Amino acid sequence: MNILKKDAMKKVYLKNMELSLLASGDGTEVIHHKLYKGGRWAMGPAEGWIALEHLTILSGTLIYQTPSEEIVLSTGDSFHACPVTEFSLFIAQTDVEFIYVTSQPQFQNYSSSLQEMLDLAVMVEEKDGYTAEHCERIKELSMLIGTKMELSTDELYSLNLGAFLHDIGKVKVPDHILNKPGKLTDEEYEIMKMHTTWGRETLENTNIPELIKAGKIVEQHHERFDGKGYPKQLQGDEILIQAAIISVVDTFDAMTTDRVYRKGLSVDTALAELERNIGTMFHPKVVETFFSIKDKILA
Repeated sequence: MNILKKDAMKKVYLKNMELSLLASGDGTEVIHHKLYKGGRWAMGPAEGWIALEHLTILSGTLIYQTPSEEIVLSTGDSFHACPVTEFSLFIAQTDVEFIYVTSQPQFQNYSSSLQEMLDLAVMVEEKDGYTAEHCERIKELSMLIGTKMELSTDELYSLNLGAFLHDIGKVKVPDHILNKPGKLTDEEYEIMKMHTTWGRETLENTNIPELIKAGKIVEQHHERFDGKGYPKQLQGDEILIQAAIISVVDTFDAMTTDRVYRKGLSVDTALAELERNIGTMFHPKVVETFFSIKDKILA
């Protein structure tokens, strides 16, 4: 019998989540999850993935969303699939603890690549003159809009990752350009615009399917509805809806945030700017949705 003391458990802390690897062997892993209220966790099909996946709720309430229904899971309830055939999103209605068992190893993905990406995203925003909360705000506001627009569970999960990691490509932008207080030269601006493509490449290089999907969103978040954005001058519905959402949210947050070199605009001024650019910079449906829930967004 193997006795594992609590202090010896392999643990990892992600935003809104705490994980502990309780046991592993022959490819099977038993992982204890603590998901804080409002946190999200997902599982979905992947090429070559044939694992049994099982979870049992130890405490709290978890909302289980599939493409076709929404189910409330409470203490003692369980879920399993072998293999997972549809994308499922789990949202913590309260603080939730559950045991997750998988017959193929998952923990290393949680504890290395994704944590690295999350830390890197925060570091980039801090270098760019934002607070560490910027990534979280962009993610949460984007998810409010995506949920209101009734995006699929798969689309919402990609939005969740893409919004948090939207500026990760700025890690490759030289500091003297990223932190320049004045206007960029044309040459400097061309380099700055590369951050969208560098972001996609960074996420693709993880070889994690979910991050590869998010990379496509990251590359498009500076495209414009009228086709005058970058890097590929996509227009209208050529732009992924998740990228169109991030574009609106990121612009609003940038306008209303104090930076080292300027004071943030008032909320009313920023809202007027969003409205003025409907159909040019921004997807009309996204701005319409933003305004329909602005009281919740501004709360």
